[in-house]
Amino acid sequence: MEIIPSLPYDIGLECLIRVPYNNFSSVTSVCRNWKLQIELPEFWRRRRATGFTNQIILMAQARIDPKIKVGSFKYSAFPVYRLTLYEPETGYWAELPPVPGISDGLPMFCQLVGVGLNLVVMGGWNLITWVPSKDVYIYNFVSATWRRGAEMPGCRRSFFGCGSDTERTVYIAGGHDEEKNALKSAMAYDVARDEWALMPDMASERDECKCAYYQGKFHVIGGYDTSMQGRFETSAESFDVSTWQWDQVNEHFFDSATCPRTCVEGGDGNLYLCRDGDVLALGKSTWQVVTALPAEVRNIAFVTAWRGKILITGSKGFNEPHNTYVLDLQNYKWTKMDTPVNFSGHVQSGCCLEM
Repeated sequence: MEIIPSLPYDIGLECLIRVPYNNFSSVTSVCRNWKLQIELPEFWRRRRATGFTNQIILMAQARIDPKIKVGSFKYSAFPVYRLTLYEPETGYWAELPPVPGISDGLPMFCQLVGVGLNLVVMGGWNLITWVPSKDVYIYNFVSATWRRGAEMPGCRRSFFGCGSDTERTVYIAGGHDEEKNALKSAMAYDVARDEWALMPDMASERDECKCAYYQGKFHVIGGYDTSMQGRFETSAESFDVSTWQWDQVNEHFFDSATCPRTCVEGGDGNLYLCRDGDVLALGKSTWQVVTALPAEVRNIAFVTAWRGKILITGSKGFNEPHNTYVLDLQNYKWTKMDTPVNFSGHVQSGCCLEM
């Protein structure tokens, strides 16, 4: 079957895999064959293998007015969040179309997860009622459209952890209910089928935990139970998707009580953590300092990673502009990224997608 008339199939496919991701919505509307090709898993495997993918960082970022001087209400204590996109390889910044029905701002503390060709936005607090939301929204980068997903089952939870296998499934765990009771429940969301599945409970309640999917397992790191109220644990536990069971709890995942918010898998199979002005890597059993954080981002808002690089955004202090840096894990060298003023607001959550 020809992809482009008068060209062999392989040549036509080579042309198609070179199309920039932000042009896919136009390309897929040209003909049914092109749409079918782009949606095939093999198309994306070949695109990655030939090096034509782009890493994109997606963030729930505070909207600011670049006309207002620093030190005033530009960096507000009560910001309105919107979805922003950043390409670290090109320096391109943009704002995504607003979620349908909530164009006045994202729910406070909502979570962003990248899975397949989609951005999943879930949970958070309603900006008017401050009631935790169970809503799920999915933005597809091929069609450049939003759709509504199935609601999160169970209680209305806040400050849960989430992660994905990058292919089709989002996993969430922990958090707390409307009565501030920490939760040990977990569940999985199949984005393609739009279906939720309950997972067995964790061994421990884990409010404000951090989640990561690596080495074939879903890991839930740190957090605290109801009685601790903000005093973080040192433990972690992992879920084996193949057996649908939790492994034995690692009681000494951290060497001391630690907020796990900045813990991230580096795209190289290793875990990293920003703590006390340093970046640490997890060895066989202990955390080791590998480099210091830049002075401009000691107050970290957001951390993500891909293929041996870590991106962090943060500020020197309250009401200061946020700066973005990328760490190369091969040589531990920091590179400061150019951040336009209107994209220097606080980031409350985010994720990375390979497009």
